[in-house]
Amino acid sequence: MKRIHKHRQRGEGRGERVREPGRLEKGPPGREACVGRPGTGALYVVSTPIGNLEDMTIRAIRILKEVRLIAAEDTRRTRVLLDRYQIETPLISLHDHNELKKSGLLMAKLLGGDDVAYVSDAGTPGISDPGYVLVREALAEGISVVPVPGASALITAISVSGLPMDTFVFYGFLPSKPSKRRQLLLSLRGENRTLIFYEAPHRLPDSLKDIAELLDKREVVLAREMTKLHEEFLRGSADAVMARLGEGGVKGEVTLIVAGAPRESPEYTDEDLLERCDQLERTEGELSLRDRADRVAKETGVSRRRVYRLLLFP
Repeated sequence: MKRIHKHRQRGEGRGERVREPGRLEKGPPGREACVGRPGTGALYVVSTPIGNLEDMTIRAIRILKEVRLIAAEDTRRTRVLLDRYQIETPLISLHDHNELKKSGLLMAKLLGGDDVAYVSDAGTPGISDPGYVLVREALAEGISVVPVPGASALITAISVSGLPMDTFVFYGFLPSKPSKRRQLLLSLRGENRTLIFYEAPHRLPDSLKDIAELLDKREVVLAREMTKLHEEFLRGSADAVMARLGEGGVKGEVTLIVAGAPRESPEYTDEDLLERCDQLERTEGELSLRDRADRVAKETGVSRRRVYRLLLFP
């Protein structure tokens, strides 16, 4: 019986995959589908744990094993993570002081067809961390930039804060100079949305004092050591949180969440309320006094009893 020989494509059967533009060379079926400039690699922006190494995602581990190079904000800290998951990919540094210089090197790798991953010390790169310059340069060159989501300190903190999280504003680190910090806080006195800041431990006492003075008695949540053994969330006014911290202070960066300014209900005169009742009668036909009182009370936030009495005794 005549044997039929199939021709193998380059790389087939050797644990490799034929290179496709903007895709990884190795990996299981269903791997990343990245569309970038032909012949270029892909830049993977990889989130890492903010404390507990068990929060590393399966996808992030795979990506870091498959790329040709990993750029890290602090290679010593990242090496601990890589060793934990037996990742042997070459590692170089990219931080605030060398981002402009090292971005050029990484761009050369990407333009040459190599896939590169970038990780920060902890959490999602670019969020109060380096990474912006590299991402902008890659996008400008038509290189595929792929997010690999995971932990983020600000999202972790607000999710358990107990403060409104439907809308919030993140300001990164509070200004280090007292005058600029106070100026920022003063500008936020009327902000209704929940406020989120990062702060360094040595500036925390002064920042809490400024918040207590300039933002009235807002509720504050201080999150520290999140996902670690000594994780702690302190809640209360800024003064109360300061008192609970005591003289010992804190170690490591903290996340501060501050309640937004209370929303003030507009003042309605009796004439305003009666005019609205008349509008309802004109636009919606005959409504009972109770129905009109209910509708106006819900719209304005004033008590139903007040509206009903005005209709009875205009």
